[in-house]
Amino acid sequence: MKKSDKAKIIIKILDKFYPETPVPLNHNNVYTLLIAVLLSAQCTDERVNKITPKLFSVAPDPKSMSKLTINNIYKIIKPCGLGPQKSKAIKELSNILMEKFNGKVPNTFEELEQLPGVGHKTASVVMSQGFGIPAFAVDTHIHRLAQRWGLTNGKNVKQTEKDLKNIFPEELWNKLHLQIIFWGREYCTARSCYGLDCEICKICCSKRKKPFVHKKP
Repeated sequence: MKKSDKAKIIIKILDKFYPETPVPLNHNNVYTLLIAVLLSAQCTDERVNKITPKLFSVAPDPKSMSKLTINNIYKIIKPCGLGPQKSKAIKELSNILMEKFNGKVPNTFEELEQLPGVGHKTASVVMSQGFGIPAFAVDTHIHRLAQRWGLTNGKNVKQTEKDLKNIFPEELWNKLHLQIIFWGREYCTARSCYGLDCEICKICCSKRKKPFVHKKP
């Protein structure tokens, strides 16, 4: 089956199951979204959503966050994991936003990716979900599903992002990013489907008989 045909099937199925795509990380504005996404690295959205209310009640914006010590931030976000690195990054990026961007989160990939703790995936989420600018944030889950569905060779996350952008219409990228994440959590999990059981895997790769072996990002 051609990738373009797979794309049409995938879009149809995902639209059926997820017509609405709320951002799973609770936030009030672009800044709080940025911080929540940064905290979600190697941490579940559920845990992040339990921690951010306390953090944002103390520091809801770059100005108030920049006034906290790294240790103050660490005490709140410690349950997220990677606390020392994340607390330092949050403090430093908040300082930079105040010093260079008037307390505003920049809306370009180049500027976002220069902020401490902000990689391409985090920048992509902020661009797409915060500013509504087309982006296709590829995390390990999307990388895994794209391989299972035969949409990429799985060489690395960067290649997967490029392949997905070539396959799916640009106007759908922001929604698809979330739809694929939702599908991966509910129907095509890392330890259940293995590329054999969910509706999308069975349709897109109907000849597959053995569990799919993924390439790590």
